[in-house]
Amino acid sequence: MAWWTTLRFFALVKMKYWASLLGTMAARPTRFRPVWGSGIVTLVFLGALCAGSAAEKQKPPIQYSIPLPPPPDFSELGWLVGEWTGKTTGRSTPGDVHFSAGYDLGKRFMVLRGEVSLAATKSTSEFKESWMGVLSASPEGSGYILRTFSSTGFIARYWVTVDGPEVRFIPEGGEKPPPGWLFRRLIQRTGTDEFTETVEAAPPAKSFFDYYTARLGRVSAPEKTGKEK
Repeated sequence: MAWWTTLRFFALVKMKYWASLLGTMAARPTRFRPVWGSGIVTLVFLGALCAGSAAEKQKPPIQYSIPLPPPPDFSELGWLVGEWTGKTTGRSTPGDVHFSAGYDLGKRFMVLRGEVSLAATKSTSEFKESWMGVLSASPEGSGYILRTFSSTGFIARYWVTVDGPEVRFIPEGGEKPPPGWLFRRLIQRTGTDEFTETVEAAPPAKSFFDYYTARLGRVSAPEKTGKEK
């Protein structure tokens, strides 16, 4: 029986050895690097991209076009372009008036700017205002539309008409006009380099009265010398 006992002993030792070895292998994380697998995925992905690019090259490009409105005709107001300065006249409150006009954005708009400074009187206090306006063609095709922005904070809209030497600015409300008040303006060309400007005001539910009248002359451009020529 001694040989049988010895054989069982070696069998138990061998079983413990293999059990220990298998446990160690199970405890170790297996590192798997799918080199060929990732390469195939990459090649397939790149192939799909190339196929997509080739298909896109075969398609004709899509072109979009937006019809532009016809350019406005500002020829009636071309003489206003430039810088102008003057003073109030007649019974108007003494003051200084400045005006300028110019084209902008490819001559599709005109930008008007003005400054007025009126002295204080017995019945009114000193008044100063700067304003700018963007003039565009009227959608109706007759006259022009002017939106003005004032240093007082008001935003008004005017319909502008031209009749020979007269340019009239007729109030049409706006985003933020003076509450209840109306202002209209008349520019009359009196010479090649001069015009008169009359501004009328109407209080709420009242008739218009002459606010001021000014005579303005064109400011001569300084002569260019040397490198400025």
